[in-house]
Amino acid sequence: MTPEEDTHANEQFHADEGVGIHPDELQQHLHRVQLVLAHSHALEESIGAADHDFETPHPVLPTPEHAAELQAQLDALHPADIAYILEALPLEERCYVWNLVKADRDGEILLEVSDAVRESLIEVMDPHELKAAAETLDADELADLVPDLPPEVIEDVFKSLSSDEREQLRAAMSYDEGSVGALMDFDLVTVREDVKLEVVLRYLRLFDELPDHTDKLFVIDREEHLVGILTVEALLISDPDKKVSEVMQHEPKVSFSPNDDASDAAQAFERYDLVSAPVVDRSTKLIGRLTVADMVDFIRQESEAEILNQAGLREEEDVFASVWDSVKNRWSWLAINLVTAFIASRVIGAFEGSIEKLVALAALMPIVAGIGGNSGNQTITMIVRAIAVGQIEQGAMKRLIKKELGVALFNGVVWGGLLGVLAWWLYNSISLGLVMTSAMTLNLLLAASAGVLIPMLRQRLGTDPAIGSSVMITALTDSGGFFIFLGMATLFLL
Repeated sequence: MTPEEDTHANEQFHADEGVGIHPDELQQHLHRVQLVLAHSHALEESIGAADHDFETPHPVLPTPEHAAELQAQLDALHPADIAYILEALPLEERCYVWNLVKADRDGEILLEVSDAVRESLIEVMDPHELKAAAETLDADELADLVPDLPPEVIEDVFKSLSSDEREQLRAAMSYDEGSVGALMDFDLVTVREDVKLEVVLRYLRLFDELPDHTDKLFVIDREEHLVGILTVEALLISDPDKKVSEVMQHEPKVSFSPNDDASDAAQAFERYDLVSAPVVDRSTKLIGRLTVADMVDFIRQESEAEILNQAGLREEEDVFASVWDSVKNRWSWLAINLVTAFIASRVIGAFEGSIEKLVALAALMPIVAGIGGNSGNQTITMIVRAIAVGQIEQGAMKRLIKKELGVALFNGVVWGGLLGVLAWWLYNSISLGLVMTSAMTLNLLLAASAGVLIPMLRQRLGTDPAIGSSVMITALTDSGGFFIFLGMATLFLL
C-alpha cells in the first residue's frame, strides 16, 4: 500500500492541535510516518539502482509532497505524541522528522523525549536553534533542559531572561534531583484575602489562559506568605459579594517544602487526590506549586528507572543508539554477572565427580536454581516496591524475614515435594526424591532471606535498593542452589 492509498484510511486518526489522542490512534500515526519513510527509502534505492551508484548511500529524502504530508501530520499532534514517534525511529529517520517539526515546538518536545533521545536531537541542532527552543520554555521547564545544553547556549539563554526568570531558574537548579523544589512550577495565580470574589473573577478574566491544573488560587499577604487556599469551586458557587477570607481554607490541608522528597509528595497526591499543592519556604512564603502532571511524570520516570536498575542498566537507553553507547550502558552489571556465573561454574566443577557417578544430578540441578531465582525475584520486587512507597522501615526487617521464610517453607514443602515425587518416579530413587525436596526447600529459604536482606541493607547503606537487585539474587540462588543440591546429593546418595 502506498502512502497515497493509505491517506483516507488514516484521516480519522488525525488529532486537533495540542490535543492528546488514544494509544491506538498514536500507533496509526507512527505507522503512517514509517510508511512514508519506507516509501522514500524505496524511491532512493530505485534511483540508486538506475544510476548504478552502489557505493554512495542515499539519505532519507521524501518527495516534497510526502514531506508536506508528514509536516501536516506532525503539526496536528501533541508534543508528547511527537516525542513518542521520534523515539520509535532510527537515528537518520528521526533527524529528518525532527527537522520537519515547527521551531516554536522544539522546546516542548525536547522535554517530552527520553534523556537518551534528547541527546541525539540536541547533537543535530545548531546553537541558534537550541537557544530559540530554550527561550520558549518557562523557568521550571528550562531547568530540566539546561543540563543537556552546551555551555555557550546556556549563557545566551540566561542573558535573554528577565531578572525574575533568572532567579526562578537559579532556584529550580539549586535543588537536588528528586526533591520537590526540582519539580515545582512557578506559574500560579495568587490573590489577597481582603478582596471580594467579584474582583477575583474580574481579575481572572484578564488572563488569556490560566496555568494548567489550576484547581485553586493561593491566598497570600503583602509579604507573599501563604495564608490560605481559595478553590475554584468555592469561587464559582459562593456569593460574589463575599470576601476571599470568608470562603477560603485558612489552613491548607497539604503543603510542601522545596527540600521535601518528591516520592513523599507523590504519595500525598495519590492519597489525597490532589490536583495541585503549594510549595512554601521555612517562613511559609509561597515560592511555587506542584501539580498532578509533575507527579505523574515523576512517578513514570521512577518506575522506569526501577525496572532498568533491577536489570542492571545504568540509565534509560535509546533503542536505536550506537553499539558503543549501548555497550557503555550495559557493561558494568554484565561484568558482575560474568563473575557470579564463573563462581557458579566453579561450584558445579567442585562436584564433577558426583555428577559423573549420578548423571541425573546434571538434569535436575537447573530446576533447583531456577525456581529459587524466580522466588527470590518475587520477594525482592515486593520489598523494593514497599520501600519505594514508604511502607516499611528498617525495624521491620526481622518481621519480614520471618514472614518470607514461612512462605518459602510452605512453597518448598509443597512444590519441592512434587518435584521430589517426579524425581523418584523418573529415576526410581526415593533418596534422590528426598534430596530434591530438601534442596528445593533450602534454596527457597535462601532466596527469601536474600530477597529481604539485599534491598533493605542497600537502603541502610544509602544506595538505591533496586540497582542490580535482580542480578544479585539470581547469582546467589544459582550458586547457592547448585551447592545445596550437589552437596546434599554427594553426602546422601554417593
